[in-house]
Amino acid sequence: MAETISTATPKAKAKPVAVTDSAFEMPKFDMPKFEMPNVEMPAAFRELAEKGIAQVKDNYEKIKSAAEQATAVLEDTYSNASKGSSDYGLKLIETARANSNAAFDLFGQLLAAKSYAEVVEKTTGYMRTQFETMTAQVKELSEHAQKVATKTVEPIKETITTTFNKAAA
Repeated sequence: MAETISTATPKAKAKPVAVTDSAFEMPKFDMPKFEMPNVEMPAAFRELAEKGIAQVKDNYEKIKSAAEQATAVLEDTYSNASKGSSDYGLKLIETARANSNAAFDLFGQLLAAKSYAEVVEKTTGYMRTQFETMTAQVKELSEHAQKVATKTVEPIKETITTTFNKAAA
């Protein structure tokens, strides 16, 4: 095999060419002026625009007022519901305490009973009394729950009614 040796001849370096600014300068254009012709707007259009703006401002004020009122009502409603719920819970605890005390009293009486007839008599009396007591307690708790619900919902109902009446006017 024959070996070939290649010898590279150095190429001549290119000399930088002096470039003048005018050769590659971007053409300068003036920005077009889009002037609106002076056209007088008719008074009817001006009045219509002013009325529209006044209506928008008025509606914004109404909506803002309604939103503030709704926020206040919701805060009051939450407060009423929270207080009513805690009162209802306290009544439940009071009812459970009264029923537990009555049961412990019965057990004390049963331990002191001298005969089976006396046990039956005490148990029957307890059951009768407890039935009446529990009936009264359930009635009282349901009335309380109804009052809480009414007190909670009534402000919302009134606010919605007045808001819709204002909006309809």
